Amino acid sequence: MRNYATQMEAAKKGIITPEMEVVAKEEYRTTEDIRDLVAKGQVAIPANKNHTSIHPYGVGSMLRTKINVNLGVSRDCKDYDIEIKKVMAAVDMGAEAIMDLSSHGNTEPFRQKLVKECPAMIGTVPIYDSVIHYQRDLSTLTAKDFVDVVRLHAKNGVDFVTLHCGITRKTIGQIKKHKRKMNIVSRGGSMVFAWMSMTGEENPFYEYYDEILEICREYDLTVSLGDACRPGCLSDASDVCQMEELVRLGELTKRAWEKDVQVMVEGPGHMPMDEIAANMKIQQKVCMGAPFYVLGPLVTDIAPGFDHITAAIGGAIAAQNGAAFLCYVTPAEHLALPNVEDVKQGIIASKIAAHAADIAKKVPHAMDQDNAMAEARQCFDWDKQWECAIDPETAKQIRQDRAPEFEDTCSMCGKFCAVRSMNKALAGEYIDILG
Repeated sequence: MRNYATQMEAAKKGIITPEMEVVAKEEYRTTEDIRDLVAKGQVAIPANKNHTSIHPYGVGSMLRTKINVNLGVSRDCKDYDIEIKKVMAAVDMGAEAIMDLSSHGNTEPFRQKLVKECPAMIGTVPIYDSVIHYQRDLSTLTAKDFVDVVRLHAKNGVDFVTLHCGITRKTIGQIKKHKRKMNIVSRGGSMVFAWMSMTGEENPFYEYYDEILEICREYDLTVSLGDACRPGCLSDASDVCQMEELVRLGELTKRAWEKDVQVMVEGPGHMPMDEIAANMKIQQKVCMGAPFYVLGPLVTDIAPGFDHITAAIGGAIAAQNGAAFLCYVTPAEHLALPNVEDVKQGIIASKIAAHAADIAKKVPHAMDQDNAMAEARQCFDWDKQWECAIDPETAKQIRQDRAPEFEDTCSMCGKFCAVRSMNKALAGEYIDILG
């Protein structure tokens, strides 16, 4: 039986947990390095003590960038079997986290199934589930109701919960005064805003934060501080509402650490490319190096159907400059619930962004696979190239569909291939191009 409540408490006591050992091995770090970073709050290892099937991962800017996949049913798309298929596809493709954002039906059995069977980190947004769990309209729910749903999710075994603790009644006035183009686009944030507006009460996740932290400590549940005021369009990026909330999230981070509760901080959103790096640095300063978990950022607003690309561009810049955790975006963003193919495309785009950033920030061994790919291409080892590829099936299919006449070429260059010509030239062989 472990003699610590949370990973952070263990780290502060000098204890190396089994989860820290796994993370250290995978990140090519010493266990003492990981312990020290967890103790400081700069690495989180979200691992609820009730999630027995989990493969632990470390989330921190100095580690390999991790990917989260949002899934879950809605009123219009409510087939849990399809969602499980998406979950397994996501895990097979290397996603480290799954967030269940279900907003319809009996959600608890699905959460329990995820915790029982899924090795990835599991996250939820309890406020989504509050209306569903109680089957009552938002305005009729009490602060206690919201806190009790956090407790239910913790008991179910989820590893991290997004809580929109940073908006308060002061935010209502700010949103009205500053006239944002998109107001609040966070689904959870808008629900908290609406509840405060209808009831006249303070944000329950802020008012009862200490009670929530005690729940998190009991189950070793990581708090992901939601950015209710994240920009929903380029024009709203880096405005007063976003920055004022970020300052409060920094204060809440410190309060959580004082109770040995692990924290991640969520961030933008939609943002011009030239503002991303500065936003990452500000967050690191304000939140004292707590892992930054970003949605995108999406670098343009005009690409519906291709927002996995706009998010990958922003995600690569964000991760290079300090973001630790990328929430994937699919081609269906802003349009529909993603299907299995959308999920695949979103994961691939996010993995490319994360990998590119890891190379840029010199994560240990990040470029090993790229070096292996270069060697395989140089000697036309196609099987090895498939092994090195992020999506080997797609790469293999493209080559098969447009097969060349000669195996040591592709249908783009044929015998004009530079690699083929150089191999032959350096070996002293005759270089035939027209034959």
